[in-house]
Amino acid sequence: MKLGYLVSQYPALSHTFVLREVLSLRRLGIDVCVVSVHECDRPIGELSRDEAAEAQRTFSVMGAGATHALLANLHVLLRHPIGYLGGLLYAWALSRGAPRLLVMYTAYFLEAVVAGDHFERHRVTDVHTHFSSTVLLILARIFRVRYSLTAHGSGEFVDVVGFHLAEKVAGATFVATVSQYGMSQVMNASDPTHWHKIVSLPLGVDVDAFRPLPSSQRDSSEPFRLLSVGRLSAPKGYPVLIEAVMLLRARRRNVRLTLVGEGPERGALENLIALRRLGDAVRLAGACNHERVVGYYESSEAFVLSSFLEGVPVVLMEAMAMGLPCVATWITGIPELIDSGSEGLLVPPASASAIADAVERLIDDPAAARRLGSAARRKVVAKYHLERNVERLAEEFRSRLAS
Repeated sequence: MKLGYLVSQYPALSHTFVLREVLSLRRLGIDVCVVSVHECDRPIGELSRDEAAEAQRTFSVMGAGATHALLANLHVLLRHPIGYLGGLLYAWALSRGAPRLLVMYTAYFLEAVVAGDHFERHRVTDVHTHFSSTVLLILARIFRVRYSLTAHGSGEFVDVVGFHLAEKVAGATFVATVSQYGMSQVMNASDPTHWHKIVSLPLGVDVDAFRPLPSSQRDSSEPFRLLSVGRLSAPKGYPVLIEAVMLLRARRRNVRLTLVGEGPERGALENLIALRRLGDAVRLAGACNHERVVGYYESSEAFVLSSFLEGVPVVLMEAMAMGLPCVATWITGIPELIDSGSEGLLVPPASASAIADAVERLIDDPAAARRLGSAARRKVVAKYHLERNVERLAEEFRSRLAS
């Protein structure tokens, strides 16, 4: 079968799980045609081998240029005049007449035309998206395509009306959610007549690429190395994590935190680190590719997630697969991933003291920390194994789209 994937940016460090999913689907015999709205987030020389190959074969709406966009719009207007005009009116209706949104949704419409024209030229009639793309919602009004989507949360659930979640569910062939929590939120935002389309399909990680190193006795004179991976954005709660490091240092705990990722809050975090005089204790490593991230996992002794909003973080699955004991906030779908006390430690969100207390438990009881890490890996292998979970997704595609 042939399947389109519409992604906001691909390849991208923050969407590595999409790349792994696409590659796994192809190995299962599904011909996946990827369209990315934006160009790749890095120069070709900084990409891994798989990323570079995907960048070469992926069509980018923005990367195609203004001339291509103009010709695509003319082609679609001539070929599908009713769909073209109907799609434009629908995009404007979604904006509810707000001037700023009117401009934004007109841009979404133009992106939908260029993406849909590419899919049509490649004879793609079924398109899937992650993060519930509004561009795809408009695209489906213009072209004769069916669509499905994977809802991650929690961004999609903050403003379900403004995000048009009910409309997206109503028009979808099926809706995958990455957790039962996500499933409940999609059901809450949609009409019960469409609930039969919603299915929980967890994401997964490559448990062979992320596997623990042989354990060794740590040198107590060395800092206890903490790691967190994610975009430097407000929902990640990194100021709380930095405050936790300050508390640990005040308790005379020798800890060092590395934050891997990039984002809009970098400047504010740098200022906070300087204000708290934690320059020797907190390092901002910036964005890193897969190989470097694995290296950080291997050199760390615990993983900490301080988020206020999440779906089920893939980076948390990766850390668990590496056998790292994890401290995470008790929010959204995370309790489905970690059974607190046996597979990791869950703490209340927005509590620096709770994070500090949990890290101290790991420092003071290395044997318990190792048990948590081992149990965490077993959980990921059993329930968040990439190939097995992609097989479930592929079966969903085959059964839903064939009917």
